[in-house]
Amino acid sequence: MIEKLSIYFILLLVLPDIYIYKLYIKKHVASGRGRELWFVPSAVLLLGLLWILLFSRGGHGGQAFIGAFVIAYLAVALPKVVFSLCSLVDLPVRRLLKLHSHPFAWLGVVAGAATMLVILYGTFLGRKQFEVKQVVFASPDLPAAFDGYRVVQISDIHAGSWRGDRESLQKAVDLVNAQQADLIVFTGDLVNNMAMELDPVQDILAGFKAPDGVYSVLGNHDYSPYHHWENEKARWENLKELKKRQSAMGWHLLDNRHVKLHRGTDSIALVGVGDDGGRMLPRYSDLKLAMLGTEKTSFKLLLSHTPTHWHREVLATDVDLTLSGHTHAMQFALGRLSPSALLYPEWSGLYTRGKQGLYVNVGLGYIGLMPLRFGAWPEVTVITLKKTY
Repeated sequence: MIEKLSIYFILLLVLPDIYIYKLYIKKHVASGRGRELWFVPSAVLLLGLLWILLFSRGGHGGQAFIGAFVIAYLAVALPKVVFSLCSLVDLPVRRLLKLHSHPFAWLGVVAGAATMLVILYGTFLGRKQFEVKQVVFASPDLPAAFDGYRVVQISDIHAGSWRGDRESLQKAVDLVNAQQADLIVFTGDLVNNMAMELDPVQDILAGFKAPDGVYSVLGNHDYSPYHHWENEKARWENLKELKKRQSAMGWHLLDNRHVKLHRGTDSIALVGVGDDGGRMLPRYSDLKLAMLGTEKTSFKLLLSHTPTHWHREVLATDVDLTLSGHTHAMQFALGRLSPSALLYPEWSGLYTRGKQGLYVNVGLGYIGLMPLRFGAWPEVTVITLKKTY
């Protein structure tokens, strides 16, 4: 992806540098080496980008370097872009109003500094700032015995991105267990690409506990379409290993199948499907197969990684509540504003259509190539099911 975006990376880095240098640095910094130091951070980033384009081939080391590069790039380039945009407004406003001060330029300084602080906070603190969200979903189809039934949903752990940060991941597991839910569900993207990412943290992830167990589905990253595999057989062997590890962790993978959860003589169906893909990804979901045998079960809870599946197929069925992940809210949100809304009609929180519902969890982990979160804090969702009459 970085290869395709490299020209934009370069332009957003170089153009603000030249603009600020000519308009401000040259006028206010004495001639000599001090002026040239302005270009040093950008020059270092350009060398980093060149290394990525020439030598990076993925894997843990490559992803770690790219992640560090992206954070450094954002911290250096974005504040300059923000300042430059404000400065461009400043020039005509000053001339129009005949001002001697530089109000928008100073606004650019403040906004640029705030942008850098957001990036640094999201990198060092935000991605570990776990948030518990309480949600109630009411349905007339829910059996009376399940009134008050509590489900914890987690999603998008992306094990390789934690890079052995066992302490933070253990806090997340402890936080989930502290909710004392009846059931724990995981809605996909356990890894970035490879099953071996679980090596440093598999024992921790085996620590999730709930009376009715831990159930999971696969996400797009679990099928590893983004890694350069030697051949398709190697990719499918990796998936086979990932499934085996989930079983070893005590998780029950619902790969286009369902189970029934019982309370006395009442039951609900927990249905899970493979990733539904999208415009550019393969589709592994088979909802009809997964629901076969649930016809007489009044309440159906579906785990499906990609929330666009809800509109594409689920709404035409009698599934009551769908739980999804995938969006991460692009790991950035200000209240209900997020760039994720440009791509996904449903990107975070609870959505309803008639008596059917969809909940989108913004994920517990983060993409290794973008190791920060701000506003879209890592999420643990507690869903309480209520019966309506």
